[in-house]
Amino acid sequence: MTSESFPRLLARTQRFTLGEPRNLLISPDGSRIVFARSASGTDRANALWVLDVSAGSELCVADPATLLADDTLLTTQERQRRERAREGAGGITTYACDANVSTATFVLGGVLFVCSLIDKTPPQAINVAPGIFDPRLDPTGTRIAYVRDGDLYVCTLDGEETILCSDPDETVTWGSPEFVAAEEMGRHRGYWWSPTGTHIIVERVDVGNVNTWYIADPASPSLPAVAHRYPAAGTTNATTSLHIVDINTTTLTPIDIADAWEYITAVQWSKAGCIVQVQSRDQRTIAILDIDTSSGACVQRYTDTDQCWVELVSGTPALTPNNQLVTCADRDGARRLLLDNVAITPPEMQVRSVSHVGQRIVFHANPIDTPSVLHIWSYDTQASSLGCIHDGNLVSSAVSNENLTVARTNSVTHTRASFHILLSDDGSDNDVREIANYAEPLPFLSTTQFHRVGDRAIPIAVLTPRNPGTSRLPVLFDPYGGPHAQRVVASAHSFATSQWFADQGFVVVVVDGAGTPGRGTDWERSIHHDLADPVLTDQVEVALALGDIEPRADLSRVGIRGWSFGGYLAALGVLRRPDIFHCAIAGAPVTDWMLYDTHYTERYLGHPQIDSHPYDTTSLINDANKLSRPLLLIHGLSDDNVVAAHTLQLSSALLAAGKSHEVLPLSGVTHMTPQEIVAENLLLHQLSFLQEHLCS
Repeated sequence: MTSESFPRLLARTQRFTLGEPRNLLISPDGSRIVFARSASGTDRANALWVLDVSAGSELCVADPATLLADDTLLTTQERQRRERAREGAGGITTYACDANVSTATFVLGGVLFVCSLIDKTPPQAINVAPGIFDPRLDPTGTRIAYVRDGDLYVCTLDGEETILCSDPDETVTWGSPEFVAAEEMGRHRGYWWSPTGTHIIVERVDVGNVNTWYIADPASPSLPAVAHRYPAAGTTNATTSLHIVDINTTTLTPIDIADAWEYITAVQWSKAGCIVQVQSRDQRTIAILDIDTSSGACVQRYTDTDQCWVELVSGTPALTPNNQLVTCADRDGARRLLLDNVAITPPEMQVRSVSHVGQRIVFHANPIDTPSVLHIWSYDTQASSLGCIHDGNLVSSAVSNENLTVARTNSVTHTRASFHILLSDDGSDNDVREIANYAEPLPFLSTTQFHRVGDRAIPIAVLTPRNPGTSRLPVLFDPYGGPHAQRVVASAHSFATSQWFADQGFVVVVVDGAGTPGRGTDWERSIHHDLADPVLTDQVEVALALGDIEPRADLSRVGIRGWSFGGYLAALGVLRRPDIFHCAIAGAPVTDWMLYDTHYTERYLGHPQIDSHPYDTTSLINDANKLSRPLLLIHGLSDDNVVAAHTLQLSSALLAAGKSHEVLPLSGVTHMTPQEIVAENLLLHQLSFLQEHLCS
């Protein structure tokens, strides 16, 4: 066990994630499992590994330390991809395989590599120009497609290169997703191989009409500002289109998607067919189109509408081998799994994502009355039967194929996640085989107590010092509190930082209020057109009930801290309810939703040119004159997601209103804070602020 302080250990381990197997892929025959993993819980350089399922043995097939490639030499696109994916590790962070999962390709230091996943042949560098982004093997394993400088290429394994798609206009790229697709839709790719490896569907993106913002580093005035095309709410999005390119002739066939569809959210091309999911600008309608890959013509196969928004679900849409459509939709108050538009999950289950579609469909879901857990389920399309693969008071996720499932499991009693290989859905043919996890174990388990508060049964977690006492303690609310993220889950890792704060002498409270996932349709949509009042109301309701839950809580000394949406919520708390919250730490907060991107913001607040009222009523800047409590604003000056203008404009408004506050600018820091020293001292600075204003 390390003797380092918790803040330093948290930073060095990247929140205890380094050393954990990631990006797992199972071969179709179930004999091999491929994954990336670093050598320890403090090692950032991932190597590529293969596990022989029958033998239980592991083989490292690509080690960055032996390939003599400088992983700090990242292309601009790769840096952006890692930021969008919140990836702080290095080495081999992504890879792609052929259909048989016998060969892999990856980029290291901008150099393209290919390696065998079956024998011990060393990885080979492909002799093409550096600067490669997002390489993907064709299904036959004979060619590799990739992006360089915004153009799409393909090469043989001998390095014979062909340019497939290019444009002289610097605002046009081929084969990469636009900003909102990667940041908000979970789509991190911009091209898709055909099952035969003879064609590629490629996305063309033109950002010429998107506003240009400039992100500068004030600490380095000699460096030029970085131009960033940012589609803020109410402004023009990138123009996107799909095309089919013939690998042998390089001819392009446009896919005929109607102009009415603003967003391309997903593409799937399998032996069963080719489909694309599209979405309207207001996000109240989606459609799934069948693509005729010979002509580019589209036929609408499925549509869904919602008076608020249609949720995008990871892993869908997809086609089963016999061309049945798998998707998800909100029906009867819950998100349900649909097979050819027929719900195959009950309304008491909330489906969260889909991990595999074949003869069996493997997906993640929770009981709608227990959002703190996440279970793995399977539906057999031939037997029309639904079964649970992995349940209990835990959080599980799966990587699956037709033959087996690898389950990642965590709970409030786990100091590190476990990875079990499940050979059957009912557990009858399973053993104790695991994939080794080298992540640093948590140095302590939390004192987490789960509760439900009020008539709406708001999920909360309460943490107290591990060395109990009887004295009254100040209270720290530690929420995220917004859409698409939960904090109150049955995983010790979710509460590691909260427990550290508790051990410094606080009652820490984590609240998953209105809009957070897992509670069903009405709960998620209760924030429609108002990201402020419903969210804050739930935090306040919990604060008012806290005395009955934890008698040591001193409600005359209550702080609140958060990052991103949590930062917005923290600032909102001291501005609008200073009677409840007596100081706040707002990290990277959205202070004016007009400065945030189209796809996220308009989903919840609508288009500001149609109705600006939701933007006016949720703006922190409009509330600047209300500040009467200590407020610490923290922001990375290199943040291209929630740009530093949010904090700087709020600070200017506070100063103009004569309201004292603190601003901590972080030079060179993005929306993440992966820098070890910064992350450690940032946590200590927050503690000092809370102690000054709540404990003195």
